[in-house]
Amino acid sequence: MAITAAMVKELREMTGAGMMDCKKALTKTEGDMDAAVEFLRENGLAKAAKKAGRIAAEGLVAVALSDDAKEAAIVEVNSETDFVAKNDTFKAYVAEVADQALTTAAADIEGFLAEDSKAEAGKTVKEALDGKIAVIGENLNIRRFAKVSAADGFVASYIHAGGKIGVLVEVATDVVNDEIKEMAKNVAMQVAAISPKYTSRDEVSKDYIEHETEILKVQAMNENPDKPENIIEKMIVGRLNKELKEVCLLDQAYVKAEDGKQAVGKYVEQVAKANGANVTIKGFVRFETGEGIEKKEEDFAAEVAAQLK
Repeated sequence: MAITAAMVKELREMTGAGMMDCKKALTKTEGDMDAAVEFLRENGLAKAAKKAGRIAAEGLVAVALSDDAKEAAIVEVNSETDFVAKNDTFKAYVAEVADQALTTAAADIEGFLAEDSKAEAGKTVKEALDGKIAVIGENLNIRRFAKVSAADGFVASYIHAGGKIGVLVEVATDVVNDEIKEMAKNVAMQVAAISPKYTSRDEVSKDYIEHETEILKVQAMNENPDKPENIIEKMIVGRLNKELKEVCLLDQAYVKAEDGKQAVGKYVEQVAKANGANVTIKGFVRFETGEGIEKKEEDFAAEVAAQLK
């Protein structure tokens, strides 16, 4: 019996299994839809649909770099539990996803999931994901990815806490040696630890400055109703500079500085000068596992009570 695309689509919608797995099941069962469903269930490939509604807020961040470190990718893959996130099978899978992202031409997650999997021939990235859901037994989600290129330097990477936070830093430099690489890694660690919003003040939008200035003005006037306007203006400038030092990477206090006062930008300049290099930190990407995802609060007593009823 000829297996049609419509039959594959129907089976896929019924089971949540991957397209190639559905085609294989229909071929094995000579087009018998009920038998194909049983085949997928028996092989653990129909589980993905049932698990797809469960919240995946744990997981790992991973990075992949080209051999010359001029191209890099970072991904976040979520699982339901931290237990699975520590599983070697899951770790290996996330590494495969990062490797896929390194060479992807996709502009978004939808395109990424639709492209051919490098790790599993004959499957899309989504179909390979569904297969891993069936094997691991939890809902998994490739949440996001980003790519960074550094034509005039290299990309530095840092993974914190075994994959809870990942960072890529684009470095433009005419000298690449161990000292410059160490500096770049230290900057990546700074990003992981302090989580800046911007690389430098040049990235801060005019709207952001105006908005924050208005808020700081109201604060200053409420706290100091008797101060003259020129004093209030100076207070606003001081408070705005303090805020920018917290949100801009190069203005932040370098966490590894001995005196605790040296700015990250000054640290970069110091290392560059010592190595006769021209170095610019062009940008960064920081992923933290589960950030922005509302985790499900488990109430086991209520769950047991509901089952008893």
